Amino acid sequence: MSTDQSGASPSGERGSDGSIAADETMRLEQALAEAEQRAQESQEQMLRALAELDNVRKRAQRDIEAANRYGLEKFAAELLPVQDSLELAIQSATRTDVDPATLRQGQEATLQLLAKALERLGVRAIRPLGEPFDPARHEAMLAQESAEAAPDTVLQVVQAGFELNGRLLRPARVIVAKAKA
Repeated sequence: MSTDQSGASPSGERGSDGSIAADETMRLEQALAEAEQRAQESQEQMLRALAELDNVRKRAQRDIEAANRYGLEKFAAELLPVQDSLELAIQSATRTDVDPATLRQGQEATLQLLAKALERLGVRAIRPLGEPFDPARHEAMLAQESAEAAPDTVLQVVQAGFELNGRLLRPARVIVAKAKA
């Protein structure tokens, strides 16, 4: 045996291993406490981040629901004057003392109201008369021989097309010129 019962080493030194072990234990306990504190702080940060993420998700969901519910509000508000004008036209049409020219003027004014409302909403009419045929924006209803127009140009617009902020809603329906046979 290398030590006696008194804790002395064979060389006669006493207690140095005991104090070193106690110092090491204290250092390890302190390091453990610091690590536990950092782990607790990290846990709290993670929980706060998760709560914030959940709040952002819920806020985004509410925003999407509001956009779906009220997204057409501007559109509807722009069309209300058109509806009012159409109602006046219907009331006027039932009267016998109304001049047909006055009714036509009212219809033209209503059409202008609608065109302006659509324009404010970013809807633009496509009326390509005389322009080269563009299959991405035009739908050919008929090809017609023409001596005056160049081949593959629009001779007549049957129905206007429409774009919403540059995105095609409906192609213009057109009659396209073709070379005489």
